[in-house]
Amino acid sequence: MTNNTRAVATSTTDTSPHAHFDDREGRDAAAREHELAERLPSLIERARQAPAFANILAGVDPHAITSRTALAALPVTRKSDLKTLQEATPPWGGLTATDTAQLSRLFMSPGPIFDPEGRGDDWWRFARPLWSAGARPGDIVHNAFSYHFTPAAFMVEGGARRIGCPIIPAGTGNTDMQLQAIAALQPKVYAGTPSFLKLIIEKAIETGSDVSSLQRALVSAEPLPPSLRAWLVEHGVPVVLQLYGTADLGCVAYETQTDGVVHPGFVVEEDVLVEIVRPGTGTPVPDGEVGEIVVTRFNVDYPLVRFATGDLSAVLGGPSPCGRTNQRIRGWMGRADQTTKVRGMFVQPSQVAGIVRRHPEIAKARLVVSGAVGDDRMTLRCELIGASSDALNTAIVASIRDLTRLRGEVEFVAMGELANDGKVIEDVRKHD
Repeated sequence: MTNNTRAVATSTTDTSPHAHFDDREGRDAAAREHELAERLPSLIERARQAPAFANILAGVDPHAITSRTALAALPVTRKSDLKTLQEATPPWGGLTATDTAQLSRLFMSPGPIFDPEGRGDDWWRFARPLWSAGARPGDIVHNAFSYHFTPAAFMVEGGARRIGCPIIPAGTGNTDMQLQAIAALQPKVYAGTPSFLKLIIEKAIETGSDVSSLQRALVSAEPLPPSLRAWLVEHGVPVVLQLYGTADLGCVAYETQTDGVVHPGFVVEEDVLVEIVRPGTGTPVPDGEVGEIVVTRFNVDYPLVRFATGDLSAVLGGPSPCGRTNQRIRGWMGRADQTTKVRGMFVQPSQVAGIVRRHPEIAKARLVVSGAVGDDRMTLRCELIGASSDALNTAIVASIRDLTRLRGEVEFVAMGELANDGKVIEDVRKHD
Protein backbone atom coordinates (compact mmCIF):
# COMPACT_ATOMS: atom_id res chain seq x y z
CA MET A 1 0.00 0.00 0.00
CA THR A 2 1.22 3.49 -0.77
CA ASN A 3 0.04 7.05 -0.36
CA ASN A 4 1.96 8.16 -3.41
CA THR A 5 0.46 8.74 -6.83
CA ARG A 6 2.02 6.35 -9.32
CA ALA A 7 4.36 7.43 -12.06
CA VAL A 8 2.95 9.37 -14.98
CA ALA A 9 2.53 7.02 -17.92
CA THR A 10 1.30 9.67 -20.35
CA SER A 11 4.09 11.28 -22.34
CA THR A 12 5.07 14.68 -20.95
CA THR A 13 5.19 15.98 -24.51
CA ASP A 14 1.45 15.44 -24.86
CA THR A 15 -0.22 18.80 -24.26
CA SER A 16 -3.78 17.77 -25.09
CA PRO A 17 -6.11 18.70 -22.21
CA HIS A 18 -7.97 15.37 -22.28
CA ALA A 19 -4.98 12.99 -22.06
CA HIS A 20 -4.96 10.78 -18.97
CA PHE A 21 -2.55 11.28 -16.11
CA ASP A 22 -1.57 7.59 -16.24
CA ASP A 23 -2.81 4.25 -17.52
CA ARG A 24 -4.65 3.40 -14.28
CA GLU A 25 -7.42 5.79 -15.29
CA GLY A 26 -8.37 3.78 -18.37
CA ARG A 27 -8.32 0.28 -16.85
CA ASP A 28 -11.28 -2.05 -17.22
CA ALA A 29 -13.48 -2.54 -14.16
CA ALA A 30 -12.22 -6.06 -13.43
CA ALA A 31 -8.60 -4.90 -13.20
CA ARG A 32 -9.53 -2.06 -10.87
CA GLU A 33 -11.61 -4.31 -8.59
CA HIS A 34 -8.78 -6.85 -8.52
CA GLU A 35 -6.40 -4.15 -7.33
CA LEU A 36 -8.89 -3.04 -4.67
CA ALA A 37 -9.18 -6.61 -3.42
CA GLU A 38 -5.40 -6.74 -3.10
CA ARG A 39 -5.10 -3.37 -1.33
CA LEU A 40 -7.99 -3.53 1.15
CA PRO A 41 -6.50 -6.09 3.58
CA SER A 42 -3.28 -4.11 4.04
CA LEU A 43 -5.29 -0.91 4.48
CA ILE A 44 -7.41 -2.49 7.23
CA GLU A 45 -4.27 -3.88 8.84
CA ARG A 46 -2.64 -0.45 8.78
CA ALA A 47 -5.78 1.28 10.10
CA ARG A 48 -5.86 -1.06 13.08
CA GLN A 49 -2.51 0.44 14.13
CA ALA A 50 -4.41 3.67 14.91
CA PRO A 51 -5.89 3.47 18.44
CA ALA A 52 -9.43 4.52 17.46
CA PHE A 53 -9.58 2.16 14.50
CA ALA A 54 -8.19 -0.63 16.69
CA ASN A 55 -11.47 -0.28 18.62
CA ILE A 56 -13.72 0.43 15.63
CA LEU A 57 -12.35 -2.57 13.72
CA ALA A 58 -11.90 -4.87 16.71
CA GLY A 59 -12.53 -8.48 15.73
CA VAL A 60 -12.24 -7.74 12.00
CA ASP A 61 -9.96 -10.08 10.04
CA PRO A 62 -8.15 -7.80 7.56
CA HIS A 63 -7.57 -10.71 5.17
CA ALA A 64 -11.35 -11.21 4.88
CA ILE A 65 -11.92 -7.67 3.56
CA THR A 66 -11.27 -8.24 -0.13
CA SER A 67 -14.34 -6.73 -1.80
CA ARG A 68 -16.76 -3.81 -1.67
CA THR A 69 -19.33 -6.14 -0.14
CA ALA A 70 -17.01 -7.12 2.70
CA LEU A 71 -16.03 -3.48 3.23
CA ALA A 72 -19.71 -2.45 3.44
CA ALA A 73 -20.12 -4.66 6.53
CA LEU A 74 -17.61 -2.56 8.51
CA PRO A 75 -18.66 0.33 10.79
CA VAL A 76 -18.89 3.89 9.50
CA THR A 77 -16.84 6.67 11.09
CA ARG A 78 -18.53 10.06 10.70
CA LYS A 79 -16.92 13.40 9.97
CA SER A 80 -19.46 14.91 12.39
CA ASP A 81 -17.83 12.88 15.18
CA LEU A 82 -14.30 14.18 14.56
CA LYS A 83 -14.50 17.08 17.02
CA THR A 84 -15.67 14.78 19.83
CA LEU A 85 -13.06 12.14 18.99
CA GLN A 86 -10.28 14.72 18.85
CA GLU A 87 -11.33 16.31 22.14
CA ALA A 88 -11.25 12.88 23.79
CA THR A 89 -7.91 11.86 22.23
CA PRO A 90 -6.05 14.96 21.05
CA PRO A 91 -5.04 15.97 18.53
CA TRP A 92 -6.11 13.39 15.89
CA GLY A 93 -8.85 11.45 17.68
CA GLY A 94 -6.74 8.29 17.62
CA LEU A 95 -7.28 7.92 13.85
CA THR A 96 -3.70 8.38 12.64
CA ALA A 97 -1.28 5.50 12.17
CA THR A 98 1.86 7.69 11.96
CA ASP A 99 3.44 9.52 14.89
CA THR A 100 2.91 13.26 14.85
CA ALA A 101 6.68 13.84 14.74
CA GLN A 102 6.77 12.01 11.39
CA LEU A 103 4.09 14.15 9.74
CA SER A 104 4.70 17.06 7.38
CA ARG A 105 2.05 19.65 8.28
CA LEU A 106 -0.57 20.06 10.99
CA PHE A 107 -3.73 21.97 10.02
CA MET A 108 -6.58 23.50 11.97
CA SER A 109 -10.00 24.16 10.44
CA PRO A 110 -12.91 25.94 12.16
CA GLY A 111 -14.46 23.89 14.95
CA PRO A 112 -11.64 23.37 15.60
CA ILE A 113 -10.93 20.24 13.57
CA PHE A 114 -7.30 19.19 13.17
CA ASP A 115 -6.05 17.53 9.98
CA PRO A 116 -2.65 15.90 9.46
CA GLU A 117 -0.54 15.78 6.32
CA GLY A 118 2.10 13.10 5.83
CA ARG A 119 5.34 13.28 3.89
CA GLY A 120 4.33 11.28 0.82
CA ASP A 121 4.38 12.60 -2.73
CA ASP A 122 1.07 14.26 -3.74
CA TRP A 123 -0.35 13.19 -0.37
CA TRP A 124 -3.78 14.74 -1.08
CA ARG A 125 -4.04 13.30 -4.65
CA PHE A 126 -4.45 16.56 -6.58
CA ALA A 127 -2.34 15.66 -9.61
CA ARG A 128 -5.21 13.94 -11.44
CA PRO A 129 -7.71 16.82 -11.20
CA LEU A 130 -5.03 19.34 -12.18
CA TRP A 131 -4.04 17.17 -15.14
CA SER A 132 -7.70 16.80 -16.12
CA ALA A 133 -8.06 20.60 -16.12
CA GLY A 134 -5.12 20.83 -18.53
CA ALA A 135 -2.09 21.46 -16.30
CA ARG A 136 1.08 20.11 -17.90
CA PRO A 137 4.75 20.07 -16.87
CA GLY A 138 6.11 23.61 -16.84
CA ASP A 139 2.72 25.33 -16.66
CA ILE A 140 2.63 27.96 -13.91
CA VAL A 141 -0.18 27.54 -11.37
CA HIS A 142 -1.66 30.58 -9.63
CA ASN A 143 -2.69 29.07 -6.30
CA ALA A 144 -5.38 31.27 -4.72
CA PHE A 145 -6.45 28.90 -1.95
CA SER A 146 -5.73 30.04 1.59
CA TYR A 147 -2.35 29.22 3.11
CA HIS A 148 -3.57 30.13 6.58
CA PHE A 149 -4.05 27.08 8.86
CA THR A 150 -6.13 25.09 6.32
CA PRO A 151 -4.83 22.48 3.82
CA ALA A 152 -6.40 23.45 0.47
CA ALA A 153 -3.43 25.46 -0.84
CA PHE A 154 -1.03 22.67 0.09
CA MET A 155 -3.25 20.11 -1.62
CA VAL A 156 -2.78 22.05 -4.87
CA GLU A 157 0.96 22.39 -4.25
CA GLY A 158 1.40 18.63 -3.90
CA GLY A 159 -0.43 17.90 -7.13
CA ALA A 160 1.32 20.69 -9.06
CA ARG A 161 4.74 19.55 -7.84
CA ARG A 162 3.92 15.97 -8.88
CA ILE A 163 3.20 17.14 -12.42
CA GLY A 164 6.13 19.57 -12.54
CA CYS A 165 4.31 22.91 -12.40
CA PRO A 166 5.83 26.02 -10.78
CA ILE A 167 3.46 27.61 -8.24
CA ILE A 168 2.61 31.20 -7.37
CA PRO A 169 1.59 31.00 -3.67
CA ALA A 170 -0.96 33.80 -4.04
CA GLY A 171 -3.37 32.84 -1.28
CA THR A 172 -6.53 34.89 -0.84
CA GLY A 173 -7.22 38.62 -0.85
CA ASN A 174 -5.17 41.60 -2.08
CA THR A 175 -6.45 41.60 -5.65
CA ASP A 176 -4.01 44.35 -6.69
CA MET A 177 -1.03 42.11 -5.97
CA GLN A 178 -2.83 39.14 -7.52
CA LEU A 179 -3.22 41.11 -10.76
CA GLN A 180 0.43 42.24 -10.70
CA ALA A 181 1.63 38.67 -10.25
CA ILE A 182 -0.58 37.31 -13.03
CA ALA A 183 0.46 40.04 -15.48
CA ALA A 184 4.17 39.61 -14.72
CA LEU A 185 4.47 35.83 -14.30
CA GLN A 186 1.85 34.69 -16.84
CA PRO A 187 0.36 31.67 -15.04
CA LYS A 188 -1.70 29.35 -17.21
CA VAL A 189 -3.68 27.58 -14.46
CA TYR A 190 -5.79 29.09 -11.69
CA ALA A 191 -6.59 27.07 -8.56
CA GLY A 192 -8.99 28.47 -5.98
CA THR A 193 -12.64 29.29 -5.47
CA PRO A 194 -14.69 30.22 -8.54
CA SER A 195 -16.02 33.39 -6.90
CA PHE A 196 -12.49 34.71 -6.31
CA LEU A 197 -11.54 34.02 -9.93
CA LYS A 198 -14.56 36.07 -10.98
CA LEU A 199 -13.43 38.86 -8.65
CA ILE A 200 -9.94 38.83 -10.16
CA ILE A 201 -11.32 39.04 -13.70
CA GLU A 202 -13.73 41.84 -12.78
CA LYS A 203 -10.88 43.79 -11.17
CA ALA A 204 -8.74 43.19 -14.25
CA ILE A 205 -11.47 44.57 -16.50
CA GLU A 206 -11.83 47.60 -14.23
CA THR A 207 -8.09 48.36 -14.13
CA GLY A 208 -7.08 47.19 -17.58
CA SER A 209 -4.78 44.51 -16.19
CA ASP A 210 -3.73 41.55 -18.35
CA VAL A 211 -4.94 38.19 -17.00
CA SER A 212 -5.28 36.55 -20.41
CA SER A 213 -2.63 33.95 -19.56
CA LEU A 214 -5.16 32.15 -17.34
CA GLN A 215 -6.57 29.47 -19.65
CA ARG A 216 -7.37 26.68 -17.20
CA ALA A 217 -9.08 26.74 -13.81
CA LEU A 218 -9.52 24.08 -11.14
CA VAL A 219 -12.03 25.30 -8.59
CA SER A 220 -13.48 23.95 -5.36
CA ALA A 221 -14.65 24.82 -1.80
CA GLU A 222 -17.91 26.36 -3.00
CA PRO A 223 -20.62 25.65 -5.60
CA LEU A 224 -20.00 26.32 -9.28
CA PRO A 225 -23.42 27.06 -10.78
CA PRO A 226 -23.68 26.80 -14.58
CA SER A 227 -24.18 30.57 -14.84
CA LEU A 228 -20.85 31.26 -13.10
CA ARG A 229 -18.97 28.68 -15.19
CA ALA A 230 -20.45 30.26 -18.34
CA TRP A 231 -19.42 33.74 -17.16
CA LEU A 232 -15.84 32.64 -16.56
CA VAL A 233 -15.64 30.97 -19.98
CA GLU A 234 -17.11 34.07 -21.66
CA HIS A 235 -14.51 36.22 -19.92
CA GLY A 236 -11.47 34.36 -21.16
CA VAL A 237 -11.00 31.11 -19.20
CA PRO A 238 -12.08 28.38 -21.66
CA VAL A 239 -11.69 25.41 -19.26
CA VAL A 240 -13.19 25.61 -15.76
CA LEU A 241 -13.42 22.31 -13.89
CA GLN A 242 -14.30 21.58 -10.29
CA LEU A 243 -13.39 18.85 -7.85
CA TYR A 244 -15.10 17.38 -4.81
CA GLY A 245 -13.02 16.85 -1.71
CA THR A 246 -12.78 17.61 1.99
CA ALA A 247 -10.13 18.93 4.37
CA ASP A 248 -9.84 15.44 5.85
CA LEU A 249 -9.70 13.41 2.64
CA GLY A 250 -8.24 15.65 -0.04
CA CYS A 251 -9.49 14.99 -3.56
CA VAL A 252 -12.30 12.44 -3.81
CA ALA A 253 -13.58 13.01 -7.35
CA TYR A 254 -13.10 15.53 -10.14
CA GLU A 255 -14.65 16.77 -13.38
CA THR A 256 -13.17 15.90 -16.75
CA GLN A 257 -13.36 17.43 -20.22
CA THR A 258 -12.50 16.75 -23.82
CA ASP A 259 -11.60 19.66 -26.09
CA GLY A 260 -13.23 22.08 -23.65
CA VAL A 261 -16.47 20.12 -23.35
CA VAL A 262 -17.17 19.31 -19.69
CA HIS A 263 -18.46 15.78 -19.18
CA PRO A 264 -21.26 14.85 -16.75
CA GLY A 265 -20.35 13.76 -13.25
CA PHE A 266 -17.14 13.57 -11.25
CA VAL A 267 -14.68 10.73 -11.79
CA VAL A 268 -13.58 9.10 -8.53
CA GLU A 269 -9.84 9.39 -7.80
CA GLU A 270 -7.93 6.14 -8.22
CA ASP A 271 -6.66 5.96 -4.62
CA VAL A 272 -10.00 6.23 -2.86
CA LEU A 273 -13.04 3.97 -2.79
CA VAL A 274 -16.46 5.66 -2.72
CA GLU A 275 -19.74 4.23 -1.48
CA ILE A 276 -23.13 5.95 -1.51
CA VAL A 277 -25.12 4.89 1.57
CA ARG A 278 -28.55 5.59 2.96
CA PRO A 279 -28.25 8.59 5.32
CA GLY A 280 -28.05 7.54 8.95
CA THR A 281 -26.79 4.07 8.04
CA GLY A 282 -23.79 2.39 6.46
CA THR A 283 -25.92 0.52 3.94
CA PRO A 284 -25.09 1.17 0.26
CA VAL A 285 -27.99 2.28 -1.93
CA PRO A 286 -28.56 1.15 -5.54
CA ASP A 287 -26.67 3.04 -8.23
CA GLY A 288 -28.50 6.23 -9.13
CA GLU A 289 -30.16 6.67 -5.74
CA VAL A 290 -29.10 9.72 -3.76
CA GLY A 291 -27.35 9.00 -0.47
CA GLU A 292 -24.41 9.96 1.73
CA ILE A 293 -20.85 9.86 0.40
CA VAL A 294 -18.68 7.41 2.35
CA VAL A 295 -14.99 7.29 1.45
CA THR A 296 -12.26 4.76 2.16
CA ARG A 297 -8.85 6.30 1.56
CA PHE A 298 -5.69 4.30 0.86
CA ASN A 299 -3.20 6.25 2.96
CA VAL A 300 -0.58 4.98 5.39
CA ASP A 301 -0.65 8.03 7.69
CA TYR A 302 -4.38 8.73 8.02
CA PRO A 303 -6.04 5.52 6.77
CA LEU A 304 -9.69 6.52 6.93
CA VAL A 305 -11.97 3.51 6.53
CA ARG A 306 -15.63 4.12 5.60
CA PHE A 307 -15.44 7.81 6.45
CA ALA A 308 -18.92 9.37 6.14
CA THR A 309 -18.56 12.91 4.81
CA GLY A 310 -22.09 14.13 5.54
CA ASP A 311 -22.47 15.12 1.87
CA LEU A 312 -25.07 13.77 -0.54
CA SER A 313 -24.46 12.44 -4.05
CA ALA A 314 -25.36 9.54 -6.33
CA VAL A 315 -23.53 7.15 -8.63
CA LEU A 316 -23.73 8.14 -12.29
CA GLY A 317 -23.78 5.02 -14.45
CA GLY A 318 -21.30 4.21 -17.18
CA PRO A 319 -17.77 5.45 -17.95
CA SER A 320 -17.01 9.07 -18.70
CA PRO A 321 -16.79 10.10 -22.37
CA CYS A 322 -13.23 11.23 -21.62
CA GLY A 323 -12.17 7.56 -21.42
CA ARG A 324 -11.58 7.41 -17.68
CA THR A 325 -13.31 4.27 -16.50
CA ASN A 326 -13.57 4.67 -12.73
CA GLN A 327 -16.90 5.18 -10.96
CA ARG A 328 -18.56 8.56 -11.42
CA ILE A 329 -20.67 10.47 -8.91
CA ARG A 330 -22.98 13.39 -9.56
CA GLY A 331 -21.05 15.81 -7.38
CA TRP A 332 -22.21 17.58 -4.24
CA MET A 333 -26.01 17.43 -3.84
CA GLY A 334 -26.51 18.81 -0.33
CA ARG A 335 -25.99 17.69 3.24
CA ALA A 336 -26.99 14.31 4.65
CA ASP A 337 -27.33 15.44 8.25
CA GLN A 338 -31.05 16.12 8.44
CA THR A 339 -31.40 16.05 12.24
CA THR A 340 -34.59 17.89 13.16
CA LYS A 341 -36.02 19.03 16.48
CA VAL A 342 -39.64 17.97 17.02
CA ARG A 343 -41.52 18.92 20.19
CA GLY A 344 -38.23 19.70 21.89
CA MET A 345 -36.55 16.41 20.95
CA PHE A 346 -34.03 15.69 18.18
CA VAL A 347 -35.03 13.18 15.50
CA GLN A 348 -32.15 11.79 13.46
CA PRO A 349 -31.87 9.88 10.16
CA SER A 350 -30.42 6.92 12.07
CA GLN A 351 -33.73 6.61 13.97
CA VAL A 352 -35.67 6.51 10.71
CA ALA A 353 -33.23 3.86 9.47
CA GLY A 354 -33.92 1.88 12.65
CA ILE A 355 -37.64 1.91 11.94
CA VAL A 356 -37.04 0.66 8.39
CA ARG A 357 -34.81 -2.16 9.65
CA ARG A 358 -37.58 -3.35 11.96
CA HIS A 359 -40.02 -3.68 9.09
CA PRO A 360 -38.62 -5.44 5.99
CA GLU A 361 -41.86 -4.61 4.19
CA ILE A 362 -40.62 -1.01 3.88
CA ALA A 363 -38.60 -0.44 0.70
CA LYS A 364 -38.02 3.25 1.30
CA ALA A 365 -39.23 5.80 3.85
CA ARG A 366 -39.23 9.52 4.52
CA LEU A 367 -40.26 11.20 7.75
CA VAL A 368 -42.17 14.40 7.01
CA VAL A 369 -42.40 16.94 9.83
CA SER A 370 -45.28 19.36 9.28
CA GLY A 371 -47.60 21.73 11.11
CA ALA A 372 -46.91 25.02 12.83
CA VAL A 373 -44.65 25.82 15.77
CA GLY A 374 -46.17 24.20 18.84
CA ASP A 375 -48.26 21.83 16.72
CA ASP A 376 -45.65 19.56 15.14
CA ARG A 377 -46.79 16.46 13.26
CA MET A 378 -44.67 13.54 12.07
CA THR A 379 -45.74 11.33 9.19
CA LEU A 380 -43.61 8.44 7.99
CA ARG A 381 -44.30 8.06 4.27
CA CYS A 382 -43.44 4.51 3.18
CA GLU A 383 -42.98 2.71 -0.11
CA LEU A 384 -43.76 -0.95 0.48
CA ILE A 385 -42.64 -4.29 -0.87
CA GLY A 386 -46.02 -5.97 -1.14
CA ALA A 387 -49.43 -4.90 0.15
CA SER A 388 -50.27 -2.58 3.03
CA SER A 389 -52.38 -3.60 6.01
CA ASP A 390 -53.83 -2.12 9.18
CA ALA A 391 -51.61 -4.45 11.20
CA LEU A 392 -48.48 -3.16 9.47
CA ASN A 393 -49.61 0.44 9.99
CA THR A 394 -50.09 -0.20 13.70
CA ALA A 395 -46.71 -1.91 14.02
CA ILE A 396 -44.86 0.94 12.28
CA VAL A 397 -46.62 3.55 14.43
CA ALA A 398 -45.43 1.64 17.49
CA SER A 399 -41.87 1.57 16.16
CA ILE A 400 -41.96 5.33 15.57
CA ARG A 401 -42.98 5.89 19.18
CA ASP A 402 -40.44 3.37 20.46
CA LEU A 403 -37.42 4.73 18.57
CA THR A 404 -38.13 8.48 18.60
CA ARG A 405 -40.15 8.78 21.84
CA LEU A 406 -42.64 10.80 19.81
CA ARG A 407 -46.01 10.07 18.27
CA GLY A 408 -46.17 9.74 14.52
CA GLU A 409 -48.48 8.67 11.73
CA VAL A 410 -47.88 6.41 8.74
CA GLU A 411 -48.78 6.99 5.10
CA PHE A 412 -48.30 4.28 2.49
CA VAL A 413 -47.40 5.62 -0.96
CA ALA A 414 -46.86 4.05 -4.37
CA MET A 415 -43.44 2.61 -5.23
CA GLY A 416 -41.30 5.38 -6.75
CA GLU A 417 -43.37 8.23 -5.32
CA LEU A 418 -40.73 9.39 -2.85
CA ALA A 419 -38.24 11.76 -4.47
CA ASN A 420 -34.72 10.52 -5.22
CA ASP A 421 -32.98 13.33 -3.35
CA GLY A 422 -31.41 11.58 -0.38
CA LYS A 423 -33.80 13.07 2.14
CA VAL A 424 -34.76 10.83 5.04
CA ILE A 425 -36.28 13.63 7.12
CA GLU A 426 -38.14 16.50 5.46
CA ASP A 427 -39.12 19.53 7.52
CA VAL A 428 -42.02 21.37 5.87
CA ARG A 429 -43.15 23.35 8.93
CA LYS A 430 -43.92 27.03 8.62
CA HIS A 431 -41.71 29.04 10.96
CA ASP A 432 -42.95 32.55 10.18
